[in-house]
Amino acid sequence: MARRDAYLLAGATASGKSAVAALLAREMGAAILNADSMLVYKGMDIGTAKPSPAERAEFRMGGIDLVTPAEEFSAGAWLRAAAAWAETIPAETPIVIVGGTGLYFSALLRGLDRAWTKPPPEYPVLQIDRAVVRARIAARLDDMFLSGLEREKAELHRLYPVWSRTAALAIGYRDGDDREKIYVRTCQLAKRQDTWFRHQATAIYVPVGATAEETADRVRAVWRTHGPWSVTFV
Repeated sequence: MARRDAYLLAGATASGKSAVAALLAREMGAAILNADSMLVYKGMDIGTAKPSPAERAEFRMGGIDLVTPAEEFSAGAWLRAAAAWAETIPAETPIVIVGGTGLYFSALLRGLDRAWTKPPPEYPVLQIDRAVVRARIAARLDDMFLSGLEREKAELHRLYPVWSRTAALAIGYRDGDDREKIYVRTCQLAKRQDTWFRHQATAIYVPVGATAEETADRVRAVWRTHGPWSVTFV
C-alpha cells in the first residue's frame, strides 16, 4: 500500500473535465490518471472520447487500455492498475486524477469498504447545466459518427465476439445502437453521474465557465485551498 498526494477533478460526461485537467496538468508538469470505467478497454477509442495518443504520451496517462472488451473489470482491478502506474511516476511529479466514475474516487480516498464507514473527503466536481450537457453530448456524437464510430464498433465485435459483462455496458457499442439511442443513454449516464456525486461524495462544486480556461481558473483556486489530496494506491 502506498499513499501519494494528488489533485482531483470529477464530473459527469461532457462536462469538460478532461480539457480542464489537461490545461492544469500541463502548467504543473503533472501526470494524469484517468478515473473512467470505460477508458480501460482497448479499442474503445472514439465512443469513449479517449484522449489522443499524443495526450497520453504527454501526460504519461494511466487508467487507459488496460484490458480487452472480452475481459471483466472492477474497481479493485482499477486500483491495482493505478498503483502499478503510480510506481512509474517520480515522487517529485504531481499527479492529477480526473474522471467521472465516482466509485474509483471513493476507492482511492476511502478504500473498497462497501459500508464506507470513513467520512468522505471533499473534492471538486464540475457543475454544469443539464441543458448544456445535452447540447455537448449531441455535438460530440456528431463528431464520433464522422470519425468512424460504426466502423470501430464493427471491428471490435469482429475481434471479440463475446464481450464481458462490464464491457457490454459501454455506450455506443451495442448492436442496434443508433445515434438517438446513444444520445439518450449518454444523457442518462450524465444524470446518474451527477446524482452519484451529489449523494455519495462530498462535492466542492465548481461551476463550468464559458471556456475551459475560465473553468481551469476556478478549479485551480479550489486546488490551492483544499488540495492536494492524499490517496491510497493498493
